[in-house]
Amino acid sequence: MTDKEQHAEPDTEPWPAGMVTSRALRGYVERGEITTVRLAVPDMQGRPKGKILSAPVFVDRMDSQAEICAYVLATDINMTPLDGFDLTSWEQGYGDLGVKADPSGIRLLPHQPGTAFVMGDAFHHDGTPVEVAPRYLLRTQLERLADFGYHVALGTEAEFVLHQGTLEEAHRTGYHGLRPAWPHNLDYALGHPPQASDFFHHLHDVLQEAGIPVEAIKTEGAAGQVELTFVYGDVMAACDAYTAFRLIVHDLAQRRGMTPNFMAAPSTGVGNGLHLHLSLWSAHGNAFTYHRSEDLPPVMERAIAGLLSAMPHLAPLYAPTVNSYKRYAPHTFAPAGYTWGFDNRGCAVRVTGVGEKAHLEVRLPGADANLYLAVAATLAAIIHGLQDHPDLPPPCVGDPYAANDAIPVPADLAEAVRRFDGNKIVLDAFGENVVRHYVRAAQAEISWHCSQVTDIEREYGFGRA
Repeated sequence: MTDKEQHAEPDTEPWPAGMVTSRALRGYVERGEITTVRLAVPDMQGRPKGKILSAPVFVDRMDSQAEICAYVLATDINMTPLDGFDLTSWEQGYGDLGVKADPSGIRLLPHQPGTAFVMGDAFHHDGTPVEVAPRYLLRTQLERLADFGYHVALGTEAEFVLHQGTLEEAHRTGYHGLRPAWPHNLDYALGHPPQASDFFHHLHDVLQEAGIPVEAIKTEGAAGQVELTFVYGDVMAACDAYTAFRLIVHDLAQRRGMTPNFMAAPSTGVGNGLHLHLSLWSAHGNAFTYHRSEDLPPVMERAIAGLLSAMPHLAPLYAPTVNSYKRYAPHTFAPAGYTWGFDNRGCAVRVTGVGEKAHLEVRLPGADANLYLAVAATLAAIIHGLQDHPDLPPPCVGDPYAANDAIPVPADLAEAVRRFDGNKIVLDAFGENVVRHYVRAAQAEISWHCSQVTDIEREYGFGRA
């Protein structure tokens, strides 16, 4: 055998997957290994919206812009064209926005060979960014924080309920008789039903190959409930990875005859959270570093104070639906008030970890939150703490649900909007245009629900009213 034959490449190679550079993508496209590109922007609900482009066409236009209808960033969860937004309306004719690919957001999908998933940013025709776009809102808060000399490390915990049956089957039955993928509380269980175990293995492998590093997968405290913990890292990369995860988990589950449910309160007494683990870093390391025998570092104290002072006014950005507020109930591990404490999972803000691993866990967002907006709100609150120095209340010791002196979370979305609209902290962080845009989105959500007659109402009133 010749030396050349000994070192020859195998006849078949693994299909390309994971994060790649724009230059590498061009090479894959030229060789015919990547044939389609999903160019996406996150909408107000955090869902990827865009177009499936021919890969050669995308590569030719990579440095210019594709186009999407502006209503993608000014609509409700049902994609209904709505009036009342400054960005677009019937009067303005629902024109287009430009979408430019972010070269740091190119991901090849292993479960869909030949496909790249690319995050993009929305621009007006004059080249200015769309200021209400979730990715842009997050970027502005990161830039504000950088002015204080800090960058953020972020890890997330995402919960959802896995149901038997496809989305189409659930729709045909009017969403009645939904069956969790397993019927019992399997919190921290290491033995799972075979269908669930196979799904977890498949999901883990696909996410790893897609460049979405998973720290852990576990079953949670409700029937069919799952939690994924994602590895700490760069904020924008973490949010982009979470957007891709949502796309992947729906696809894999549907192919196995199951459906993930990311509602904040998927059923009475059950809550799905989207917990944010974060710390601030500077050239000197983790600004939250502390040991339990020591006082908290001043930067961490100011961050906690900012969160407790500002987050009561920012709820529409991390709890955007009517359903969001049904998750906040006593003794459910979802916060009922704006409290903080040491390693206390009933608090809104939990101090956890020690040394350089010390960080804050913000437990306010539910699974229905747009991660970009939830993190933007959280960072805006921390910045408020750093610059305005609000008072820090004492930590909660004992049962946080009995802390009568804590500000309660909003009772519903209408109350959240009242706290949000016109608040100085919110206006200083995001500006009037952004506040007006997301107030309109919340009002549309409330109006839709107010116009619907539900099964619960029929059950309550039928034959009695």
